[in-house]
Amino acid sequence: MSMIDSTHYFDWAATSPFDTEILKASLETQFECWGNPSSIYKTGTQAKKALDEARERIAKVFDVKAETLFFTSGGTESDHIPLLSILNRPEKGTILVSSIEHPALREQCAVLSHLGYNVVKINPDRKGIITSKAVTDLMTDDTLYITVMAVNNETGAINNVSEIAQAVKDKAGTKRKPKFHVDFVQGLGKIPFDLKNTQIDSAAFSAHKIGGPRGIGLLYIKNPQSTEPFLKGGGQEKGIRSGTENVFGASAFASCIEKYSVSKKNEQMYERYELQKKYINDFIRKLSEIKSCHIIPEERLDPSFNDENFSPWVIQAAFDKIPGQVMVRALDSKGFYISTGSACSAKKNSRPILEAMNVNPQLRENAVRFSFGALTTEKAIGELIEAVKEVTGKFN
Repeated sequence: MSMIDSTHYFDWAATSPFDTEILKASLETQFECWGNPSSIYKTGTQAKKALDEARERIAKVFDVKAETLFFTSGGTESDHIPLLSILNRPEKGTILVSSIEHPALREQCAVLSHLGYNVVKINPDRKGIITSKAVTDLMTDDTLYITVMAVNNETGAINNVSEIAQAVKDKAGTKRKPKFHVDFVQGLGKIPFDLKNTQIDSAAFSAHKIGGPRGIGLLYIKNPQSTEPFLKGGGQEKGIRSGTENVFGASAFASCIEKYSVSKKNEQMYERYELQKKYINDFIRKLSEIKSCHIIPEERLDPSFNDENFSPWVIQAAFDKIPGQVMVRALDSKGFYISTGSACSAKKNSRPILEAMNVNPQLRENAVRFSFGALTTEKAIGELIEAVKEVTGKFN
């Protein structure tokens, strides 16, 4: 991607431009560690050492034990491993899945429904947020598994997953607690979070959302011994995820996490996070001044509410008389890149997340997503606003 393209790239929720410095450095290092990490001779042990070092580096950033982290092929596999582990149980029961989940979980839960599991959807409030009450109200004695994403990939809604996890534990009481999984793919590198001091059982992460390579993900499992993976193989990653490990990807992912994780320990990124709050509030205000624009949900017009409940990196909006795909193409012709929503659902006409929020059909059809990243500048955002005004001016 050219510098001009990356400057006007506003689809970071789909994927991020590569951090070329990190990828080049990681690749150079891995030329010396080309062996199979499972091999016991020198090139293999070198690769194993590099893999273990990457895991340790991530564990230090997350403040968790390295033994709780497992490398996978991406966010989807990290979502699937804990979910499919319930297939090892002799009994079938209820799975609670939020209506705003990424297709990786939403579609896989639908498959489990066909296999006889009782899949129940947890609906968000009108703002697109899943509350702890909405979750616990649906819990039953046979609930095996609950999954709620941390940050929605289309609206930016933040679900208080730590609060939900605690509420699930409290509701279970002395009975068996359902496994609670969190898709953290849109949270990593975007908002502060804590895994160590929560009742979250597992969480999924993906490298390509924060400048890393595609094809490498991470799975956190609080108590690995309690997870029996359904898919078996050579036993790599302590049996949780079989298959020859992607040492280069793991090393690059570790470097990206060190650089882009949002916490007060990472001063530079935390400052960028605070600055992005200003950028997004200014962007929302200027968008709302366009007469044909509808911010989804409209609560994001309130900066104080916006700061607490939504990621500052994602905003959903719709424009009268302009279908979403038309807006995407119109801005593309001007050199600006946005989307209508999840890249994994780009070829589908339905908008299940907006449907779950009870957004009216016309707004759903016209909705587009603007998403930002660490390299996004205030100047580029201003140029995007002007481009949107030019497009809307031709339709109204």
